[in-house]
Amino acid sequence: MLRFIDVALRGSVALASVLLATPMIARADDCAAPAEAAGGPANAHTRYVETHLQPAIIKKGDKPFSLAQRMQQYAVPGLSVAVIHNGKLEWARGWGVRDIASCAPVTPDTDFQAASISKVVTAMLALRMVEEGKIGLDKNINDALRSWKLPVDQNLAPNGVTLRQLLSHTAGIGMHGFQGYKPGDPLPTTVQILDGLPPANTKPVRSVLPAGAQFEYSGGGYVITQLALSDVGGLPFADLAQREVLGPLGMTHTAFSMPPSPAIQANMALGHANGSLLPDKYVVTPELAPAGLWTTAGDLARLLLDLQASAAGKAGHRLSPGMTHTMMTPVKANWGLGVAVYPQGTPRFMHDGVNPGFDSFMVASTGKGDGVVALANGGDGRRLIGEVVRAIATDYGMTDIAVPSTEEKTLSLAELSKAAGHFVGGDLDVMIEARPDGLYANAGAPVPERLITLSPTRFRAESIGVTVEYTNDFSSMTMIEGAPPMKLVRVPAKPSGNQAN
Repeated sequence: MLRFIDVALRGSVALASVLLATPMIARADDCAAPAEAAGGPANAHTRYVETHLQPAIIKKGDKPFSLAQRMQQYAVPGLSVAVIHNGKLEWARGWGVRDIASCAPVTPDTDFQAASISKVVTAMLALRMVEEGKIGLDKNINDALRSWKLPVDQNLAPNGVTLRQLLSHTAGIGMHGFQGYKPGDPLPTTVQILDGLPPANTKPVRSVLPAGAQFEYSGGGYVITQLALSDVGGLPFADLAQREVLGPLGMTHTAFSMPPSPAIQANMALGHANGSLLPDKYVVTPELAPAGLWTTAGDLARLLLDLQASAAGKAGHRLSPGMTHTMMTPVKANWGLGVAVYPQGTPRFMHDGVNPGFDSFMVASTGKGDGVVALANGGDGRRLIGEVVRAIATDYGMTDIAVPSTEEKTLSLAELSKAAGHFVGGDLDVMIEARPDGLYANAGAPVPERLITLSPTRFRAESIGVTVEYTNDFSSMTMIEGAPPMKLVRVPAKPSGNQAN
């Protein structure tokens, strides 16, 4: 459960074990704090973030942490944040340094690896090409592929797979994510990646589950999409994305560029782990569509604003209102086309990601004109981003985007027992047990995870930073913070091992 939520649900390009096993170079001397002006414009809201970070669970009388304290504690060298409010980009700025070797400051224009947020741009490009009549949303993807074909699996996908299935992770395609390459390594072509041929370092991308039957996160499916869009568009994927999405949206510091272009290298963050710079500074991911985007928080905010405007029914954006509605309609497990969709409270959509040395997160409402983007270059960036988003949401009153910090609540055993049972969803299979001191989740780990009570229907697994909320009848629960909104549904209890035959 921990590995799935912390890595798979977050749209990892590389397995967590790859990052943890990477040998680190010697640590550089601590960098002096950059001048405030280096990070961009400051105001009362940015200063609130700098002084009001708190974990999700607090004790009475706990004082907030400063951003500087938390960046040091979580070993995050640099951070880039943008805030959308009332339908406009209210501010974007950076904190910390691009890397601990140069100590160059993070500016609003510093590029970070977006990791799996790349999939949102890919989905926008794909759906725009659907509207242009260049590719079919519900046709066999092999109809669009010209330079390669997905081998037909008569058992799992006798009729092929569709673009809708690929974008929603329901095509049954394998290859969750990719480990990347060192700068300077020979890079495979897209076809070599799909067939698992040298110099590709991954297995072939093939059908592994019944098409359309389930949600199974697949970066491999997005590589198929990458090639299909290039084939029907007549241009390399990166050029198509620039022409159809990035350029028109004014995302001037964003590109599908692996390895990074000289323009990106002039002001880019480098990857870190455990307080040290990665030995090769960053990984190169030629799997562009699922993981190859370099971008800034401000540029991603421009993309969110365009989607918000279209979702609100306004014409003249990259997608029509109708297509944006299709994009944000769940197919399975609260996943639309390229985005995860939160079902509770104010409708909103999100994506996040992790590449070795980088963490990324963005979320936006579809009707209120609010949103947050945050990018970090290493350490426990995920946990820092969670606290930054919580501070912004508290400051602006965006309570649906992040739950304010709260003290642990106490429920009776009878109340807790309503939430106990057997729940499944995605790759998760979880037993919830009610004990006098709270709920405990067991998904096969040696020690069950205690869930902290936030309300009669809301609980938090603090060690992995995930909050879940039950429906009022406790028939299901949904992750509402710390992970995409995966839904787990109650199923009949597992039979005990000592039952008689």
